[in-house]
Amino acid sequence: MNYLRSRSLKRLLSLGRRSNADESAEDCVDAVAEPPPPYKPTWRCFSYDELHQATDGFHQDNMVGKGGYGEVYRGVLDGGRAVAVKRLAPTAAADEKKEKDFLTELGTVGHVRHPNVSALLGCCVDRGLHLVFEFSTRGSVSANLHDLKLPAMPWKQRQGIAVGTARGLRYLHKGCARRIIHRDIKASNILLTADYEPQISDFGLARWLPSEWTHHAIAPIEGTFGCLAPEYFTHGIVDEKTDVFAFGVFLLELISGRKPVDGSHKSLIAWAKPYLSDGVVQGLVDPRLGDGYDAAQLRLLMFVASLCVRAAAAWRPTMTQVLELLESGEISQDQWQMPEKEEQDELWDFDDLDDFEEDDDDDDYDNYDDESDSPSISSSACSIHPND
Repeated sequence: MNYLRSRSLKRLLSLGRRSNADESAEDCVDAVAEPPPPYKPTWRCFSYDELHQATDGFHQDNMVGKGGYGEVYRGVLDGGRAVAVKRLAPTAAADEKKEKDFLTELGTVGHVRHPNVSALLGCCVDRGLHLVFEFSTRGSVSANLHDLKLPAMPWKQRQGIAVGTARGLRYLHKGCARRIIHRDIKASNILLTADYEPQISDFGLARWLPSEWTHHAIAPIEGTFGCLAPEYFTHGIVDEKTDVFAFGVFLLELISGRKPVDGSHKSLIAWAKPYLSDGVVQGLVDPRLGDGYDAAQLRLLMFVASLCVRAAAAWRPTMTQVLELLESGEISQDQWQMPEKEEQDELWDFDDLDDFEEDDDDDDYDNYDDESDSPSISSSACSIHPND
């Protein structure tokens, strides 16, 4: 176990010196074809004593999230900086695979830098494995969207969150020195800064995809129920379009205020299908908003969501195209028209959920929520099929 940790950390630190954390998002996108120059990593190694003091001894009152192999604590460093400390749970420390997955997250998120991706401040490998992030004071989108004790999230914030999340995903897919597929885009993994700027978090399932590969086959199937792309669930195929599909579900959640799977085990996509097909704005929008939304922006988000959740990955847009649509405000129906044969298989639905069971072994961070919005699943956890 110690050998695995030592060997993995040496490799991660060497990779860090080949990344370019100082480049801006635009520079990063423009320089995709060029290898980034060497740089000194901006994150640092914390001592265990620093983190122990910051979290009041990892006190239970400071725990803000918990998953299958990790725990997240709120802490305050000397100087007053609020941080989120994610540590490998003591019960998982003896599991070599979970330790490797935790180190993989460090190796992935440690080499990204973008306003819409959670910033890694550092790590600690003394008395366990720890990752240290900026603390998101407003919690997750899920917590702000679904907590009935809070006022309904205003439309302006929802639209801004959609665009900001799209920018972060476009960066992961095209702007990094190495392509990153997140694999678990959902409302509880999008955190909000004090000014409601969205930040993509929790890279526990993320994978690097070499530039010469079009896709990657992964087993076992992991992710969040209601957000899995059909090609990933049925064949384990992962590429950028896997995240595009999940982003489409996320857009539907922002628009409707509904979770990816409701209490009756009906998916958000299945529920939204008739509204998307008929363009019925009033039926899809969150009733808590009343008339407090921009109709043109709502139609645009509905249009983009309908493209993203298409069953055939080839007919989904890339995140670059998604961002162009969101920023231009133009709905180009003709450009995205599918052949009639392809349309017969749309949309991908999740109707047969009677066999669904939560897999407690999968990691599902609430990211400062009181409840998980959708449980994580393995490939055998439920029966999923396209709608006939």
